[in-house]
Amino acid sequence: MAKKLFLIIGAPGSGKTTDADLIAQRHSGQIAHFSTGDLLRTEVASGSELGHIIESFISKGALVPLSIIIETIISAINGSPKSVILIDGYPRSVEQMTALDEILQTHQEIDLVAVIEVRVSQEVAKERILGRAAQSEVVRSDDKEDVFYDRMKIYTDPLAQIQQFYTDKNILKVINGERALEVIVDEMDAFVQSVI
Repeated sequence: MAKKLFLIIGAPGSGKTTDADLIAQRHSGQIAHFSTGDLLRTEVASGSELGHIIESFISKGALVPLSIIIETIISAINGSPKSVILIDGYPRSVEQMTALDEILQTHQEIDLVAVIEVRVSQEVAKERILGRAAQSEVVRSDDKEDVFYDRMKIYTDPLAQIQQFYTDKNILKVINGERALEVIVDEMDAFVQSVI
């Protein structure tokens, strides 16, 4: 049986990782959640050669090379015992979107059901990211204001094309990410349950 894949996109600070995490916790027997950021950070933390390469990109707020990300994602999906997979933070570029689309055409065991966009304004995103940095004992290298604007630009530049691509496939679902966490998670969870 094909694994059902949901991609969750949103600006830095949109809450997409937390949203997906809470849904996976609610349905732990059925749903797995992977954040591309976490998958890559795990590799960095391992101290591997690949991890050092990834860190050199992340620390600058730049995109990690496509081949590394695709390999990481496909192996995470295939290695998961769960039938429903939520992946947040992907795609972040038209190239990433196109590459995944091509890979999925050759992987019949993975069915891309929907792309969920958690939509927030730049003001809300900035407030959340810089607020997270101020409250944290450990400041992540990507939680500084100048890096935030770089990340925001990387997110917004290809967004219209990504939205159009998935709208044309009739699989884009937009959720307002500026409401209370529980409301957002309930709406996203209800949507996922309605289409799996």
